Amino acid sequence: MNICNSFCQGKASAHVYRMGTRVQNSDYSIALAGNPNTGKSTVFNALTGLKQHTGNWPGKTVARAEGAFKYNGAKYHLIDLPGTYSLLSTSEDEEIARNYVLFARPDVVVIVADASRLERNLNLVLQILQITHKVVLCLNLMDEANRNKIFVDHRALAKRLGIPVIPTSARSGKGIPELLQAIDAVATGAYEPKPLATFTLASEAEQALGSVTALLAQYCPELPNKHWLALRLIEDDPLIWHYLSSSEIGELVPNAKTLGEEEIAKLRALTDEIRERTQGSFHETLARAIFAKAQEIAQTVVQFGYTQHRAPLDVRLDRILTSRTWGFLVMILLFGGVLWLTIIGSNYPSSLLSYILVDTLHPLLREFAVWAQFPWWLGGLLFDGVYLATAWVVSVMLPPMAIFFPLFTLLEDFGYLPRVAFNLDELFRRAGAHGKQALTMAMGFGCNAAGVVSCRIIDSPRERLIAILTNNFSLCNGRWPTQIMIATLFIGTAVPMRLAGTVSILAVIAVAFLGVVFTFLSSWLLGRTVLRGEVSTFHLELPPYRPPRILQTVYTSLIDRTLIVLGRAVLFAMPAGALIWLTCNIEVGGTTVAAHIIEFLDTPGYIMGLNGVILLAYILAIPANEIVIPTVLMLIVLSTGAAGVGAGAGVMFEDGEAMSSLFAANGWTLLTGVNLMLFCLLHNPCSTTIYTIYKETKSLRWTLVGVLLPLLFGVIITILVASIWRLVG
Repeated sequence: MNICNSFCQGKASAHVYRMGTRVQNSDYSIALAGNPNTGKSTVFNALTGLKQHTGNWPGKTVARAEGAFKYNGAKYHLIDLPGTYSLLSTSEDEEIARNYVLFARPDVVVIVADASRLERNLNLVLQILQITHKVVLCLNLMDEANRNKIFVDHRALAKRLGIPVIPTSARSGKGIPELLQAIDAVATGAYEPKPLATFTLASEAEQALGSVTALLAQYCPELPNKHWLALRLIEDDPLIWHYLSSSEIGELVPNAKTLGEEEIAKLRALTDEIRERTQGSFHETLARAIFAKAQEIAQTVVQFGYTQHRAPLDVRLDRILTSRTWGFLVMILLFGGVLWLTIIGSNYPSSLLSYILVDTLHPLLREFAVWAQFPWWLGGLLFDGVYLATAWVVSVMLPPMAIFFPLFTLLEDFGYLPRVAFNLDELFRRAGAHGKQALTMAMGFGCNAAGVVSCRIIDSPRERLIAILTNNFSLCNGRWPTQIMIATLFIGTAVPMRLAGTVSILAVIAVAFLGVVFTFLSSWLLGRTVLRGEVSTFHLELPPYRPPRILQTVYTSLIDRTLIVLGRAVLFAMPAGALIWLTCNIEVGGTTVAAHIIEFLDTPGYIMGLNGVILLAYILAIPANEIVIPTVLMLIVLSTGAAGVGAGAGVMFEDGEAMSSLFAANGWTLLTGVNLMLFCLLHNPCSTTIYTIYKETKSLRWTLVGVLLPLLFGVIITILVASIWRLVG
């Protein structure tokens, strides 16, 4: 039987009236579900007339969007659920989608699936069919599937599933009229779907599931979808337990009673016994059964028109980019190229901004202060302190971010970043973290504050927190200039001249790689101590490769990432500049406060293979790593009394020609250079990142952990290196 024929004949010309957000007094409710990157938002737009944002990275839709349309005289309320790969875990997106389908019981659930990746998409279809039979499958992106010579027999698929299956290309509007007909037929009862495809568990698991289902039916017969609820209870879903034991169940399901303590205790005892008997393998058994059924169906309805040697471009690229042999090499080369372009490309604009803001405008402002007869301290505080610190931050920070973030976003838009997560998932899983942390770590190489914000893509609160607390180990753009300069002046000069450049570059790369090692190490330590817990299931659909939207990408990355992060850095730089100037100009007992602090820090600095000047510079330059070296040079001049260099106490400067002599005058050695490179990697985050950690965690406790964890590593490692260095040398 052709399922479509039972309701599609003679209705192709029916008119749809798009009602936008006018959802009141609707006759039927429609839930729009599906994996990310299937064109779900495009289908929503086609039906409602609204313009929803569509993105190439999974998880763009994080809240419920609503719209309405009128068809065949009936008003339809359309709810666009968050994109999700499964209903089996407990991420926020999955909870929203699952709870609406489970408890709101919409009149129709429209599942939008990618026709070119049917097998993966059937995973969600089979799960929803376990909850409701009022389902219409929208087989979208048919044009893309045909272009890749992937042919889906939608009629055979409809027979296998027992539900309407409508092929569409939503971007062009093809198939939308037929989709409307199917929705109308199912909603009005003109057609009654009879799902045929169900996954079956092993006999022992099925028996255990039946016992929990029976107990639920006994305690609360009003509950819908008891079979599915039993699945979630066996998997110890905390949200479902909460619903059953609180008054919220009555709000979700009319007439459903809250289970008493004794009933909950019996259910827990039964589910605990099942998990113990199955040794925690129930989830794996369930997942395998779903995937096996999806694979079986896909094999019977999907045909490929290409030979093994002429696969679609997506497949051919994935054979390289996700392979165990080439995937890591390409990843390292690609991100290395992005970092190289960032460093090299930012040199000229940074120099230009420095020339304008520091070399030109700063002297003019000082002259203005003299002309306006400002008190010396006021002119110094405003222009040598507040302004100069801000100018240094803008000139050094803006160009690298303006290059890195657009390049990074282009890789995201192209579809490559999910491949990075795929490649590194196993390593992060073994460290007790989430595979998506690979993406947040990579973002941290541009800016740690932006990397912390990007941790929102991780669903698990525990794993999101691990990613936030360890992001500072990614060597951000603000620290690369320091690493390159120190490597050139100390590491490069310790080897023959012909090898100086190569050795310096390798030293910087080694430090960056060490940061990745510490990311895994700290993730492992956190995952087995204060953030102990099981690693969540990582469902990742590899999106198709798509041409990046260059102009849109550049614009959004500059506005959403670069300018926002820069704005926060400037806000912290201004008071820090004032503090730097005051520390260097206020005297106590005839000696500046800075000199007193340097003297106090010299002892711990020596133990760490550094000195008091370096430690004070990192304290004063906490707003931005970009001003560490100008602060160091200024403090060296202040403490040594070097003549003819700098512009006065508290006035930061950079002088490439004078650096070597100033460092030597302050007693710097090769050990100092090596440990400064290590401490540059392993120290507390900048104030912008600290503030961002607090905003994301809303916890002073975890913010302190994020500050102290890398600092503790930095102190321990530098002390060990200094001790071994002196012992051996």
